[in-house]
Amino acid sequence: MNSQHRNCLHGLTRWTGILSLSLLAACAGKGHSSQADDTPGAERVEAPKVDIHTAVASGNEAALRQHIAAGTDINTKDPFGGSSPLITAAVFGQTDMAGILIESGADLDFRNNEGSTALLSAAFFGRPEIVRLLLDAGADKSIENKYGATAYESVAAPFAEMKSTYDMMGKLLKPLGLKLDYAYLEKIRPVIAEMLK
Repeated sequence: MNSQHRNCLHGLTRWTGILSLSLLAACAGKGHSSQADDTPGAERVEAPKVDIHTAVASGNEAALRQHIAAGTDINTKDPFGGSSPLITAAVFGQTDMAGILIESGADLDFRNNEGSTALLSAAFFGRPEIVRLLLDAGADKSIENKYGATAYESVAAPFAEMKSTYDMMGKLLKPLGLKLDYAYLEKIRPVIAEMLK
């Protein structure tokens, strides 16, 4: 394994642990307060009780739309890893949630504490539909995380070199609903790499 792949592996391992902790904490947290609407006669929309990251990870479209209507910051960082809701959608394969966030003006190139973007996360976790949405919306595929890996580089290595990282991530994120299909990941990684060239 070359040093670039080792750095990518190290960064993804650390980032996933941080994401796990932040989503677990978010599950116990409250929704963000809504912004007041000073328009006369306007009805104030309250943010739902479910945190925006939890709503996105679980595919709760009604809660996400309520957050948007209430004025919740759709680029809000989770408290531990600094991921945006769009990154959360990419990790958990929530294509509809990603589409809603993109249409609502989410920052496509938002970087979490490890420098990963939604595009890098979608690529690594084998989410070609989200990769396509992000590319079509203008996401920057040249952004590198703190370990020097782009979205392309996160899927360019052979699956066998990354299997242990997927094992660890699957174990950490399974309680939050992450499901990894290794046969699918092995097949889709080269397809996503081609999308990102």
